[in-house]
Amino acid sequence: MESLALAFSSGWASGINSYLVVLVLGLADRFGSFADIPDALGKWEVLAAAAVMYAFEFVADKVPFVDTVWDVVSTVIRPMVGGTVGVLIAGDTNAINDLVGGSVGGTSALASHAIKTSTRIAVNTSPEPFTNIAVSIGEDLLVLAVIWFAVNHPVAAAVVALVLLVLSLLVLWMAWKLVRRGWARFQAWRARRRGVSPGALT
Repeated sequence: MESLALAFSSGWASGINSYLVVLVLGLADRFGSFADIPDALGKWEVLAAAAVMYAFEFVADKVPFVDTVWDVVSTVIRPMVGGTVGVLIAGDTNAINDLVGGSVGGTSALASHAIKTSTRIAVNTSPEPFTNIAVSIGEDLLVLAVIWFAVNHPVAAAVVALVLLVLSLLVLWMAWKLVRRGWARFQAWRARRRGVSPGALT
């Protein structure tokens, strides 16, 4: 149960920032004594690669529209990392647990990645960089907090990750409603300026 809980939490976090997840788990394995973290993540070459890629994503994730392109590129990478970490976490038992752990990690990563990508598209309707920077830093801090909590309390962290996943879906739904409403008002205003009916512009 604890292994699946950690796989779910790390998968959810991987959908937001997979390299930070690998880096935090690897450092915890390297410098701590956590039985549920696979030793493969604590290898120096893995830590170095994760650190370099996280540094790149740290910059790219804070530039308007560049972050969306990066999210599209990461559509395969983040779920793959989440699934791989899930397999590694469940890998000390048997093939069935490998399959379950990989499925749990990959699915939760894909779900949170889809939410993150959609949220960034909504954020980019205001192309100034400060909103992107604030959202990106908030995401990084949230990933760091959840993963560190998951290392020490995997089941409780999985519950937190599930709640965050549901809440983010609700927030995203509300945000897109506001965006659509704003777009409809803009269309109506433009129609009035041109002296045509709003339906003629759609």
